[in-house]
Amino acid sequence: MISKVIELAREAGAIIRSADHIEARNKSGPADFVTQYDGKVEQFLREKLAALRPDAQFLGEESAHAVDEASPLWIVDPIDGTTNFIRAFSRSAVSICLCEGGARQLGVIYDPYTDQLYSAERGRGAALNGAPIRVSPRPASEGIAIFGTAAYDREFADATFRLARALFDRSLDVRRFGAAVLDFCDIAAGRAELFCECLLSPWDFAAGALIVEEAGGAATALDGSPLPIARKSSVFCSNAACRGERMGIAAAAGPLPVI
Repeated sequence: MISKVIELAREAGAIIRSADHIEARNKSGPADFVTQYDGKVEQFLREKLAALRPDAQFLGEESAHAVDEASPLWIVDPIDGTTNFIRAFSRSAVSICLCEGGARQLGVIYDPYTDQLYSAERGRGAALNGAPIRVSPRPASEGIAIFGTAAYDREFADATFRLARALFDRSLDVRRFGAAVLDFCDIAAGRAELFCECLLSPWDFAAGALIVEEAGGAATALDGSPLPIARKSSVFCSNAACRGERMGIAAAAGPLPVI
């Protein structure tokens, strides 16, 4: 199964690389964009994944709807980092996750600009282009921290930048890249040690959370609760050495707005 999903992710990445005359429009607000290629990639994956698992539901960013979390479910982000895609920042990716039995079972994330493909199956470890990967052993004081700004939900701005300051105070430095699925991959591959965001959608964290966990790291909500399957959540992601930083970082961020 995973080899077929990897093939589909690479094919979807080829659609992204072929993009020409990108047409962007706003969805929920001024920072939330969608292009014709988001829809094109999502439709491609919807059809191909249905052929792999006809019994599975499909939840994509461009066609979000209520789903049964206990039943088989594909969760897909056709282009994570759409603003980067529009502006030619070359930091975007395809994300595919299969959930079954109320848990994430398979995750694939493909960066078509670097040709880096991250994959994981529950209980079988994580890989980058087929080679095993592990989170780093570095403590926060020697680590790089990544944060996201929940740009679509500006009511989180104050908490976001308190969180960013808490990350900065505990680490060597902070980064903000604009493609959450790849931020998870940076933790899994040992390039960075911490990643936090006050609010992400399930397609932003589904595959990445599994890849981090299978690489030896942790991915939870900021309050330490398990990440949901198909609902929005805050995210705290780290290597094993930095798990103890969660409570202090969450306390610094303060109460989050109710969603």
